[in-house]
Order: sequence, then structure tokens, then C-alpha cells
Amino acid sequence: MAMKISKIENSSFRDRSGFLFYYENEIYRIINFSYKKQYEKFMNSELYQKLEEKNLIISHSEIENLDIDCDYYKIIKPEKIPFISYPYEWSFSQLKDAALLTLRIQKAAMKYGMTLKDGSAFNIQFHNGHPIFIDTLSFEIYEEGQIWKPYKQFCQHFLAPLALISKKDVRLNLLSKTFIDGIPIDLAAKLLPKTTFGNFGLMAHIHAHAKSQKHYEDKDAKIKQKTLSKRSFEGLIESLKSSIEKMTWNENNTEWGDYYSDTNYTEKSFEEKKQFISLTIDQVKPKLVWDMGANTGVFSRLASTKGINTISYDIDPLAVEKNYLSSSQNSEQNILPLILDLTNPSSGIGWNHDERMSIIQRGPADMVFALALVHHLAISNNVPLNKIAEFFSQISKFLIIEFVPKSDSQVKRLLLTREDIFENYDEKNFEIEFSKFFKIINSKKILDSERTIYTMENNHF
Repeated sequence: MAMKISKIENSSFRDRSGFLFYYENEIYRIINFSYKKQYEKFMNSELYQKLEEKNLIISHSEIENLDIDCDYYKIIKPEKIPFISYPYEWSFSQLKDAALLTLRIQKAAMKYGMTLKDGSAFNIQFHNGHPIFIDTLSFEIYEEGQIWKPYKQFCQHFLAPLALISKKDVRLNLLSKTFIDGIPIDLAAKLLPKTTFGNFGLMAHIHAHAKSQKHYEDKDAKIKQKTLSKRSFEGLIESLKSSIEKMTWNENNTEWGDYYSDTNYTEKSFEEKKQFISLTIDQVKPKLVWDMGANTGVFSRLASTKGINTISYDIDPLAVEKNYLSSSQNSEQNILPLILDLTNPSSGIGWNHDERMSIIQRGPADMVFALALVHHLAISNNVPLNKIAEFFSQISKFLIIEFVPKSDSQVKRLLLTREDIFENYDEKNFEIEFSKFFKIINSKKILDSERTIYTMENNHF
């Protein structure tokens, strides 16, 4: 009897060429007959082989013995990505590298008589320390004279957010969370400073592009079918590449960007904390670690250097940028820095609220670090300890967590600008609330400090 597909990947339903589905905790892709010609060209031209050899596209194998209850041309099994991230969680350089990868793949495709049919940032994931293209069905046969179909989408997904970060404010990348198909070009044009009119790339691809879109909004305006010579086509790609390569982010110091140069740990206490974490990792042997509030990833690397896939989250874009640049320069394959505000974490968005997964949907992690974090949630953001404990119980099987009391200098600094209404914020209540969800395995007072670090095991896993 043919197997019925029970779980289709929610992010792939828009693609008429095929879709992703899960079977026995593995991911597969159905290729429809409508994409047969394009897929055969993609494989037989050796384009796939060249991209796969250079680790630019996710590898896949063709499956012959899976009996599926639907009509299809072919089933392929892509290599599984350990963790899915989204563009609104990436740092400036992550988004820039993803944009340049997309253009590199487009240029390679042209050499084999093919082109990309979409330019979505969601076609990129970070895997083994670098960006990789994951949509095998994004290629179509190039025809002389055609325009580059993904031009508008590419500008919305990559060029507009990069320009806004580079020329205006890093926080504007969060618009990508609201506009799931990219930041509208006319909005980007309005937000960018007037000085960008003197930038040839941004003038052409943002300002003139927005003006052209506005012109064709007029119902009486007739859109002529455009054609583009191959030389002009390639020139367009090269222009986009040049514009993006020139973009830089002039980083300003942010609240936690230089955290480790302004901490009350002594050298001995810092090393003791690292030893406690490293020993716990060796005892639990997690396969996936989430470091919540990781800053530049010092403690994340205690896990990643042991070969453990580690997601290194922080609210500070500068800290995440530094973390990513360091991991890229040092070819660190097991660490993925991401931007995350724990008081407003990535939620399920898109169609039916599940086209893009929430943080909780992407968990639980085998182990979560919450180091020097609880006091920021409880005191800076007024989140009660019971709510904090409940949240961590949803995302972690094992938890390494640090309690920082009111007597600590960092907490005193937080209380300088606010009334102390946190009468239940103490170590006793901390243990009571977390014990409702976790078993406290052990704890240790950190040398030369008033802080305590705990190892906890979730009661429900």
C-alpha cells in the first residue's frame, strides 16, 4: 500500500514545481511533472554538480523506493539542515553574504543556460558555518531576451534591507519580519537618506525602481513587454553585485557589544564558570545547544568547539555581527549567531501563522544556556520568574542557568534608573519557580562573585 504523506513543510506550499514533506523524521522533496524539463536540464548540464562541489547548494540524492500516495515525477532527499533561521534574525554580514551567494549562483547558472526564477532570502540557510542555497527547484531554462524575473524580489529581500542598515539604522531589518516578501521598494526609497541619490547603485535599483513602480500603478499606463539581451542581463547582475559589495555597516557601540570588557568577573571566576559549563556539556553530551544572550559567543564556543551544533542568540546586532565575522574568519562550522529579542522572540508568521516557524516550534534544544540573563528579563523587562521558568521549560531538555542577585553590581546598575518593585527576585524564589518545571541537578557559587550557576533537567522530557 502506498504511503500517505502526513506532514508537508509549511514553507513550500507556494511552489507549483514541487513541495517538501517529512517521513520518519527525514525530509524529502516531491518534484512535479511540470518541472521535469527544468530539473533534467539542471542535472544534465552539470550545473548542480558544480554548485554542489563548491558547497554552494544543498546536496541531494534521488530516491527510487519510496512509495508515495500521489502523482509525481521524482522524489529527492536533500541533506537535512540542523536548524532553520530567517533573514530577520541575521546580522548585516550574514544578509550580505546570503545576497552575494544568490548572485554568484545566478552567474553560474547563466554559464549552463539556466537562470533563477526567484530571489528570495528564504532560499538561503546557514550550514556548516557558511550560507548555502536550499531550493533545488529555483532554476529554469534561460531564454535569450528574457528579463531577470527575480529582480524585484531580490531588491526587496536583499538590497533594500542592506541599504537601510548601511545608510540608516540596523533596526530597520526588522521590517523584513512584517513584510514577509521583502521590504517594499517605495518604502525603502522613502526611508533612505537623500544622500543615497548620489549612489549610482541605490539610485538605479531603489529610487529609480520605486519611481518606475509608481508609474505603472496607473491603470492607464501600458506595460510594454521588456526584453533584455544576455549582455544586459549579465550587466544587471554585476551591477547588483557591485552595489552590495560596496555596502558597509558603520557599527556604533551598543549596550552589550563590549560586554566582556565591562564585567565584574575576575579572571579566576570567569575560568571557573567556563569549566563548570564545559564539564556539564561533557556529562550531558547534547547534540544541539542554544545559547540565549550569547553576546559574542564566548560560552557558545565551549559547545561548538566540541563539534556540537550551537545557536548563539543575542539581542544586540553588533554582538551578533562580531560573533558571525569571528566564526567566518576562523572557519567555525558548528556555530550559528542569530539576533533574538527574548521579550519578543520570533513568532510563527506568514500564511496561517506557520509559514515561518517560531522559536518554540524550532525547539526544544538538548541544552540551553541562560548565563547572566535572568536579571535582564526580570528587572529590565518586568518578566516574573515563573514566566521565565515556563518559557525555558518549552525550549530546553537541559538548562545551564545563572542567577544574579540584587547585591551584584550589574543588577545594582539596572536598579539605578527604576524603582525596586521586585520583592520576589531572590535566589530562594528563583529555585522554587524553576523547580516547578525542572529538577535541579547541581549548583555552584561562582568564585569571587555573588552569582550561582545551576544545571537543571526538564521534568517533561
